[in-house]
Amino acid sequence: MRSLPSLLDSINDYFVAHPFPATPSELYEPCAYMMTLGGKRLRPAILLMGYEIFRDDTDRALPAAWAVELFHNFTLMHDDIMDAAPLRRGNPTVHTRWNTTTAILSGDVMLIQAYRHLARTGDATTVLALLQTFNRVATEVCEGQQMDINFETRSDVSIPEYMRMIEMKTAVLLGGALEMGAICAGATATDAEHLYQFGRLAGIAFQIQDDLLDTYGDPAKFGKQVGGDILQNKKTLLVLKTLESAPDNDIKELMQWMQTGAENPEQKVEAVRAIFDRNGIPQQIAAEKLKYQEAAFHHLASVEAPPGRKEVLEKMIGDLLERES
Repeated sequence: MRSLPSLLDSINDYFVAHPFPATPSELYEPCAYMMTLGGKRLRPAILLMGYEIFRDDTDRALPAAWAVELFHNFTLMHDDIMDAAPLRRGNPTVHTRWNTTTAILSGDVMLIQAYRHLARTGDATTVLALLQTFNRVATEVCEGQQMDINFETRSDVSIPEYMRMIEMKTAVLLGGALEMGAICAGATATDAEHLYQFGRLAGIAFQIQDDLLDTYGDPAKFGKQVGGDILQNKKTLLVLKTLESAPDNDIKELMQWMQTGAENPEQKVEAVRAIFDRNGIPQQIAAEKLKYQEAAFHHLASVEAPPGRKEVLEKMIGDLLERES
């Protein structure tokens, strides 16, 4: 099994060897810019790790891995438009540096390029199986994004709805990447399904951890403002769990804070966090995260392969789920 840095080197080498077309530059320069903004490349690396559980010739899976990375960045480019975000990874977003029309069109062609790379992965049977998984996952990511948008104007979001949203918006792409790695390697349908479920459940646990870190993370380690979700009045799992289980007076106070602006950010974050604390919400959320985490690793253990071939993937996902930033 190759290390994560080694896999990332292979992914970047593939990118260099397969640049976007030179013309029209107005279309393709924003694509190249987006792909060089410093993303972690975790999704394509996870696909390669899924492949390496079964085979060693990882380069065979690189076209599929790069297709997943292109798709992920296509969604980010369009998400930035929807969010009117000025920055992505500390740099101007594409629609800010160029314009919205360019960002829409360049994002569209990135998705088309993803399909071109998928078509280079193996024989016709393998490509068909990859396309079926890719199309299913890509559709669910879009559905999850729409659910997230809908939640912004709804006051009756349920916990099952929220969990389904984070599953589709974030988790299914992690699971799909692992499933595609297994498909490239010719793994059995059972093992491919176990890897999909491992990635999906780990992705849900990852998002729950992200909710916790946003409210309770160490600012020195988190790398961004702690309490950002509170200041933006986001309906996170902490908020929904409070609305479900807290006494009426705490629910009323929380709703009042969620209807205010951020004139005094520190006061708002401290007050909302106090509501969470006295209702034991952080402990409940941590227990929920652990439930998904344990279920995920049960699926990884069920994959028919020597434990040593799963070590790199197991360690990387474990580190992600215990991260403090």
